Amino acid sequence: MKLPKSVYNTISLIGSILAGISLFLIIFFLVTLSIFDFGSSYIGLFIYIVLPVFLIIGLILIPVGMIRRSKKLKKMSREELSRGIRIDLNNKKHWNAVVLFVIITLIFLFLTGIGSYEAFHYTESNEFCGQLCHKVMKPEYVAYQESPHSRVACVECHVGPGADWFVKSKLSGLYQVYAVLAKVYPQPIPTPVENLRPARETCERCHWPSKFYSYRLHNEKHYLANRENTEWTIQLKMKTGPEYSAKGLSEGIHWHINPDIRVEYIASSRDREYLPWVRCINIATGDTVIYEDINEQLDPEAKDTLEMRVMDCIDCHNRPSHHYLPPQEFTDLLLASGEIPAELPDIKSLAMEVFNSQYENYDTAMKYIEMRVTEFYSENYPEIIANEGMVNTAIEGFKMGFSRNIFPEMKASWDVYPNHIGHVEFNGCFRCHNGNHQSADNRIISRDCNLCHTIQIQGTADSLQVALSNRSLEFTHPVDIGDAWKEYACTDCHRYLY
Repeated sequence: MKLPKSVYNTISLIGSILAGISLFLIIFFLVTLSIFDFGSSYIGLFIYIVLPVFLIIGLILIPVGMIRRSKKLKKMSREELSRGIRIDLNNKKHWNAVVLFVIITLIFLFLTGIGSYEAFHYTESNEFCGQLCHKVMKPEYVAYQESPHSRVACVECHVGPGADWFVKSKLSGLYQVYAVLAKVYPQPIPTPVENLRPARETCERCHWPSKFYSYRLHNEKHYLANRENTEWTIQLKMKTGPEYSAKGLSEGIHWHINPDIRVEYIASSRDREYLPWVRCINIATGDTVIYEDINEQLDPEAKDTLEMRVMDCIDCHNRPSHHYLPPQEFTDLLLASGEIPAELPDIKSLAMEVFNSQYENYDTAMKYIEMRVTEFYSENYPEIIANEGMVNTAIEGFKMGFSRNIFPEMKASWDVYPNHIGHVEFNGCFRCHNGNHQSADNRIISRDCNLCHTIQIQGTADSLQVALSNRSLEFTHPVDIGDAWKEYACTDCHRYLY
């Protein structure tokens, strides 16, 4: 096919080669992935983002080279530059060039449409969010895979529907890309509490407030840190909503998001673990009550400068998909499932020692777990170390629990990410329900545990207490501490116990 002389130049040749190789690689990777079904997040990055950039650069170089070549030819033939480029379709060379340009343009536009669509979906995928920056996002991605929302795409919560939040997320992502490339990202990654999209635009698309949530039974099995790893069972009746659907959101835990009630608060810390000022407004009656923590009162200036938030779902469910379990909790789960043999004496105590130690990296932790468990039973229970089966099972269980919840490279674990559900390791409910929030007319936000749950069963297997129908048990602490549990918050001990 005869083409104009301007096509034959070094720049256009380089552009053609660059565009041709890029297109070939894109097609090759796509065909390979579809046939052999293998790859990683990095292949997707090259197919939909990196290679298309080189393809476009190559296509731009072709006309740039032609224009430069055309000008040189005109100078050589002493033609005026002002005459511009003329296209004569009766000229076979011009006709061939136009046809080739139109065909290539149509193919390019077609591929661009497909590529743009695939690039959009790729950047919205869990693979892109969780695996591309593997070291940085590994803790969040692993915790997400173990969460109840593991089949909900990351963008459903972090971005949500609509073009405006999509653009905001991509703009904020530019700095995140820079931080990873320049290695200036914080360790651990802070929770983005300031710029989260309102829960009513994300969470409530599935969990809408008017939906009735009835009472439910919550069963827990704990193991004491003694020689026998004594099993302690507790069953709670959680008052998520009212007992009957006809009562709506008039009582129960979800009363806090009753559309007729507006709860506002001011936090004195970025992680919102301390709420010294709370205002409750009954929208139907107009009744307004302000409660202030008598032990931590805000001065007038702080009230004017600190953010006032309206309480929504995320104020309690602040770790719905990235929950790092505390060592005592994930150890209990592993013991209950048999992944750590509960028959091994002192295994719970040993787990608390191992999991609450500090490690430089993952490999160091794995080696220490293997060494410490073997050493402990060799020194204290030589008759047990002879049965390598149980000890090896315990070692694998320790490693599993550690790898799912503790990430030393990123300094990420349960103790740096407060979880506001409950009140054992973090203040949670006690941020308001600590008995210290008092109004001007001496009303107090109740600390009564039975507002949210009642105990139906508790105790060890040989001394199990069971409540009668529609009754509840008074809490008995697994370790005898008298009435101290009534006077202090659970966090006073459980946050710093080990």
